[in-house]
Amino acid sequence: MDIVFDAELWEWDARRTESWTFVSLPAEASDDIRERHAGPRRGFGAVRVRVTVGATRWQTSIFPDGKRGTYVLPVKRVVREAEGLDVGDVCTVTVELADG
Repeated sequence: MDIVFDAELWEWDARRTESWTFVSLPAEASDDIRERHAGPRRGFGAVRVRVTVGATRWQTSIFPDGKRGTYVLPVKRVVREAEGLDVGDVCTVTVELADG
């Protein structure tokens, strides 16, 4: 299952001393992922994925976010620097489910 979408980068504000940047997956895609991966999951309900943003490709996990009702994807600093992205920028993201 491949999901391609445009999303704005946002910063997680739960811990002011740490800077975590994410994009939110679309609600419909998040619903599909929840259906596909129903049942017990590993840590925090994580789902392994392969991601492409611009010319950068990496493997990570997406996590359910109860506040937003979607899955969220962490975007590492090295990716943001390679692609010239910052919080508030919009980028095109391709997410490929890597398991189940």
